Amino acid sequence: MRAHGRARGGAALTGAVLLVTAVLAGCDGAPAPSSPQASTVYRPVDWKRCDAPEGGTAPGPDWRCATLGVPLDYAKPDGETTGIALIRKPATKKSERLGSLLFNFGGPGGSGVGILPRAAASYKELNTRYDLVGFDPRGVAASAGVRCRGDEAQEKAYREVDMTPDTAEEEAAFIADGTDFGAGCDRLSGTVLPHVGTANAARDMEQIRRALGDRKLSYFGISYGTELGGTYAHLFPKTVGRVVLDAVVDPTADSVGHARNQTTGFQRALENYLKDRGQDPAAGTRRIAALLERMDKDPLPTASGRELNESLAVTGIVSPLYSKSGWPTLTAALDEAERTGRGDRLLALADSYNGRDENGRYDTQSHSQRAISCADAKARPTAAEARALLPEFRKLSPVFGPFLAWDTAGWCAGWPVEGEHDTPEASAPGAAPILVVGTTGDPATPYEGARRMADELGEGVGVMLTNKGEGHGSYGESACVTSLVDAYFLEGKVPADGRTCS
Repeated sequence: MRAHGRARGGAALTGAVLLVTAVLAGCDGAPAPSSPQASTVYRPVDWKRCDAPEGGTAPGPDWRCATLGVPLDYAKPDGETTGIALIRKPATKKSERLGSLLFNFGGPGGSGVGILPRAAASYKELNTRYDLVGFDPRGVAASAGVRCRGDEAQEKAYREVDMTPDTAEEEAAFIADGTDFGAGCDRLSGTVLPHVGTANAARDMEQIRRALGDRKLSYFGISYGTELGGTYAHLFPKTVGRVVLDAVVDPTADSVGHARNQTTGFQRALENYLKDRGQDPAAGTRRIAALLERMDKDPLPTASGRELNESLAVTGIVSPLYSKSGWPTLTAALDEAERTGRGDRLLALADSYNGRDENGRYDTQSHSQRAISCADAKARPTAAEARALLPEFRKLSPVFGPFLAWDTAGWCAGWPVEGEHDTPEASAPGAAPILVVGTTGDPATPYEGARRMADELGEGVGVMLTNKGEGHGSYGESACVTSLVDAYFLEGKVPADGRTCS
């Protein structure tokens, strides 16, 4: 589960945080002189027809792709470089073009090159005046994507490692698996591993802005993309243009704080789901927790021959809570498990969330997610410290609490690279107004984090917009939010701070 959820295609990328234009080469995409973002291109980008991404299909003829060289280590700007994969679809009304709109759909670890073509229809209005631009952050997919272990080892870990250990033996195996994962990252991706943190990705965004020829950065960040956007604003406040942060990561939370926030958020979403089904939230929570406890001892069978254990079941429950549209799927999966004693539906949900296809192949988003998270966070909680969190986390959520408490220790166990900070810095004095959108029922990035992000950005910079609703992300889900965001990007209309959509 971890961090901000998997990035997925769609208007608001619901289900996670849930991975070029009839185009000329070089500086064809530079803004017209009348554009408020116009400037000289810093480093021309050679746009070409796109190849199919790994495990996917090539986008249509309106899309072009490129690779931008950036310093691997910004402390050595003239040293080794690494490539950042880009994808672009030009504005459809070229005479009214404002510039480029850069996206990050979350994760961390989501491939913007893979996701943006699938999600572009949701941003059709913005595409009238902006080139839509996606990128794979460093350490992700086509940008020197981090790899840590093969499919067989991944499958073995999901099958054998208890993510909520109850015995000393299970605890030792849990920590050993985390250490082994990190060692695999170091062995297979050691060159890039020390340089994949969010601050370096934000520096890459500045290089992208310059290469695209935009005077200011216009940016749409979702889920983890909000942390990346806040970091960019802190590092480059003078080049902040029109920026929207939707489904906001709390910048004041450390690794334990994020786990606490998500425990609260997913429990809140579960209770809202149970209420919607006409069930008592407390009783429904106890029933699901009891089901998980039974699976911890006796996993459920499935038609594939694989078993649904407790850890996979928790992931299967998490996945449909990202969006209210997923609630009927959760009902069917829980009914199957409780009434028939089979785990096929919950296992399918867990596989989708974990990036496993029907042939048993796993994508590497979870590898990138872990590498980026551990490069960012200094904290390395021990097993004893995680164990001490259990009473608090169980009280917050008997369903998700144990899983997320233990995750604080297993995630970066024995990680080969030191983390950069306790919490990210998002203060951006002097930056243009940044629209911060929080949804009251967001499970993965709970609403309270949006208010904290707005406060951290600073007075006159963070503009808070509240969406009263369910799900992870609000653009394309709430007509009110969508219209306000469109007006902000297209016309520069900044909503009143504290505006609410319901």
